[in-house]
Amino acid sequence: MQKSTAQLSFSDLLIHQRKLKSKFFAQLDTIIDWNQIETEISRYYKKGKGVDGRPSYSGLLLFKMSLLQTWYGLSDYEVELQVNDSLSFMQFTGLSLEDSVPDHSVLSRFRSIMTKAGAYERLFETINKQLEANQILVKKGLIVDASITSTDRKPKGKKEYEIVEDRNEDTNSQNVNASCKEKVKPGVDTEAAWIKKAGKLHYGYKKHISVDDTHGLVLSVITTAANESDMNHIVDVVAKSGCAKGTRVKADKGYQSEQNKDELTKRGFKAHIMKKARRNKGLTEREKVYNRLISQSR
Repeated sequence: MQKSTAQLSFSDLLIHQRKLKSKFFAQLDTIIDWNQIETEISRYYKKGKGVDGRPSYSGLLLFKMSLLQTWYGLSDYEVELQVNDSLSFMQFTGLSLEDSVPDHSVLSRFRSIMTKAGAYERLFETINKQLEANQILVKKGLIVDASITSTDRKPKGKKEYEIVEDRNEDTNSQNVNASCKEKVKPGVDTEAAWIKKAGKLHYGYKKHISVDDTHGLVLSVITTAANESDMNHIVDVVAKSGCAKGTRVKADKGYQSEQNKDELTKRGFKAHIMKKARRNKGLTEREKVYNRLISQSR
């Protein structure tokens, strides 16, 4: 019995997607010197032993999982599941079917260590230099965006407070000021923060990213708590990209402000930021067309 066209199309799509991922990962392994990346990671992340006495996961494995998060918009928990389920993801990270996959809490702790050390920026710079040396990365245009990475090490249950007493400067005074301080529960990632996006609450981090507009390769990244405004980091992330003056910088209306436009222009970049409607004044037809052109490119 012959299969229906719909069934064939669905199967073909799944096979095509798997081939695309495998081909992409194989190309990266050919181009990128992962030994150099691993050496760089070891400057910030010291591999020791886990609580069970076994050797901890390598920094390169955890960094590759972080890359998968960035490329596919996955949370700590989701990337753990994907590496468990996807053969292409598993092979890219260097794991076999017999190996255990790092859980989301390990990845969260790794990110905290790397973020505090400012390591991600240096690692992306190293990767981009390798891509430029292979004439794969040509910096002509730049797209800036932000993505949320959730962590499961979030506060759970009701908030608890402790009373903190602060005695007046006069040591002889008996007056005592008391204030409440929220207790930090064990296991909570205190570097992360809450944010509401599309009506859903997330606890984690925000990655402010710049990518080249030809291949979508990450040029620079700045990691902050999730509640940090996109508006504050467009200039920083563009400056870290290493792009030359005259580069077009495309971004959505969340980055629109005269200050951002002026600062980018002052640094020699061409600010192509989507227009934002103002109070009691909607967008003109020309501005709507301008926004659509930037949106299609992004």
